[in-house]
Order: sequence, then C-alpha cells, then structure tokens
Amino acid sequence: MKPHAAAPSAAPLTALDIERLRADFPILHTTVRGRRLVYLDNAATTQKPNAVIEAESDYYRTSNANIHRGLHHLSERSTELYERTRQHTARFIGGVDPQEIIFTRGTTESINLVAYTWGEENLREGDEIVITQMEHHANLVPWVELARRKRAVLRQIPIQPNGTLDLASLDRLITPRTRLTAVCHMSNVLGTINPVSAIAAAAKRYGAVVLADGAQAAPHLPVRIGELGVDFYAFSAHKMLGPTGVGVLWGRRALLEAMPPFITGGEMIREVSLDRVTWADLPHKFEAGTPNIAGVIGFDAALSYLEALGMDRVRRHEEDLTRYALDRLQTLAGLEIQGPTDPARRGGAIPFTDPDLHPHDISTFLDSRGIAIRAGHHCAQPLMRLLGKIATARASFYIYNDEADVDALVDALLEMRRYFGL
Repeated sequence: MKPHAAAPSAAPLTALDIERLRADFPILHTTVRGRRLVYLDNAATTQKPNAVIEAESDYYRTSNANIHRGLHHLSERSTELYERTRQHTARFIGGVDPQEIIFTRGTTESINLVAYTWGEENLREGDEIVITQMEHHANLVPWVELARRKRAVLRQIPIQPNGTLDLASLDRLITPRTRLTAVCHMSNVLGTINPVSAIAAAAKRYGAVVLADGAQAAPHLPVRIGELGVDFYAFSAHKMLGPTGVGVLWGRRALLEAMPPFITGGEMIREVSLDRVTWADLPHKFEAGTPNIAGVIGFDAALSYLEALGMDRVRRHEEDLTRYALDRLQTLAGLEIQGPTDPARRGGAIPFTDPDLHPHDISTFLDSRGIAIRAGHHCAQPLMRLLGKIATARASFYIYNDEADVDALVDALLEMRRYFGL
C-alpha cells in the first residue's frame, strides 16, 4: 500500500494531511482504557504504517528464503529485495556507496561493532576518546568499556544550562591524543540537535575518527553524510516507521575494509580451511548469519513512506509542533522543561518534571487517559545526575501527531494536578 501523503513538498502538514496519515497506521485507531490513543513515545519507537506491515507480510507469503546462498527463484527474489533496501538506505542518507551500508540489529549493535573492531585495533594506552555529557548508554557504555580495556582516557564535552553543548571546550578537550570522537546527532533526552559537522571538523584537525549516533536524528531530519564530516553513522529502523531488530551502520570504506569482522560464521567468509579463514568483501564481512530479512524489507517500505512526505517537510512539521507544545507546556505552573527553548535547535522530544509528582506517577496517570509517554532515566543516567533528576517524563512527537495531541497532553496534566489535590 502506498502512503496517502502528498508528493515531497516544503509545505507544512495540514490537519487534513495528518488525518490521512493516521489512516495508514492501524494502531492509532485503537483505544486505550476506553479512550483514543494519543501516542507520544516516538523517541522510544514509532508506529508502523500499513505499507511496512504489508511489506513484511508479503515477504513471508511470497518470497521467504535465505539470501545470497540459493540459486533458486525464491532465494534470488529475497536477495534482490534485501539488497534493494541497502541501495535505498544509501540514497536516503545522502547518496553514499551501498557497500558502506552494514545492516545490524540496531544502533546499539552498530556502535558496539565499531568499538569492538575499529576500537580494539586502533586504540592504545593513553589515547583519548571524546564523547558528550548527553549520550545515550548505547553511545557511552561501549566507550567506557573500551577505555577500560585499553587504559585509554575518556573525556566529555559538557552541556550548558540551556541544554546545548559547550563548543568552546573543544579546543581543550580534543588534543593530538584524541583517537575517537563519538557524539549523538540529536539527544534522546533533551532533544538537542548537535552541530556534528563542527565537532567533526575539530576532531579532524588531529586526525581523529568521528562517529555520530543518529538514532534520534535520522527519523526526523534530512541526513546528508557528506555534509556531516563523520566516519561512522548509526541509526535504527524502528524509530523511523520501520520494524524492530534492524539497524544501520554507515562507515567509510577505507575504515571498514581495515576493520576485522565483529561476528564470525556463515555468509561473512570467502574461504575457510581448518587453519585459515579469509573474509568476504564489504558489506558481507560484517553480516554473519541469517539477518532479519523481513525486517530489512519492511524498512525499505518505511524509507519510501518518509520520502513520499519529504524529510524537509517532516522536520518542518515537528519544529512547528514542538514550538506549540513548548508554548502550551510552559503555561503549566511549576512544570520544569529540559533542553533548548528554541525549537530550531531541538527535535520533538520534550522532557519535563512536576515538582509534586514522580515521573512514573505522571506516566501512569496519563496512561489512564489513553496518552502514552515515557518516564524514567531514558538510558542516560549520567545526564540525569547532571540535571539533578532521578527521572523525567518525556513526550515525543512524530509525523502523525498534531496540536490536538498536545492539547490532550496538557489537559490531562491539568486534570492530574486536580486529581492529586495540587
């Protein structure tokens, strides 16, 4: 099924457009506790349109076979669909070489792949890794552990009170000993959009390798790898309308070719004897075993859906909706909002706290009103400690959300305070 959305355009999404979009998402027509579902947990995962669901289902109905191995029709068809997605992904992030696209199980695995291959081969005692204070655990723990194993030094770019990075610190933090800089393109907690290209340029002065965690950015912004100046870029299908269990790692060919495999076994070998193994060419060197074929094919449909909307249009919609949400949430007495106040500098993830209520209680109450948000530390415990919080509530938006969803959230928060006598 093709999406109902109009052809790519810079025009903002209208109320009618949103209504048509929602018709493509079966789960949005369900009720929760007798109320209309208001889904505002898109930073955790997004809902799936019929086009994605049908692509996966159609694969199992008509094309199911293992890829790259069989000479029969089904295997050839399955391989064709899988590799078509690789080419599509390469175009989606700015026209990179498809052989530089590695399919993984998610952003977490993509980053770990780099840590356990490039990192193990290239880091030495005393070398430095530079990250930021706003990283998701997926772009923190692999580097913490790598630094421990290699006796390297881990440095952090600090955040400022407004939720943006202190770029003035780069001259001090990035040194001739810096071997790797890893930064989130967009914070999953604060919503901050980081100036990846500026950070990459600072790192490149000393020849450091740069990795960007694009899990939150790729679904919401036009991503053009050539403009970012990075060496690795990682993101996940399920945060951009696609299936779970599918991730992407883009890496520069020279680096990928020099790196050893992450997992060994079937598919990723050229020749095996009892005493010698040679690896397959890119990208297969890093794709051992049978992958999530159906999920990758479903991801192809998700990319087509987003392209039909146009990523510039996606970004404009979310920026407008974030502005509206910030304006409305700031009218609530006592509510504390984290992250940049300028919608142009952040994505549609808005963390907030109420001085009188635990974030878990907020989430539970909202759920009773059919509103899904996330509450907790958001896999960013060091950042939470810097903010002086044990947890926050977080509402996060996507293409099928509108001002009515924001109004429902604000109304429920007002009702919540009345309910608790506040």
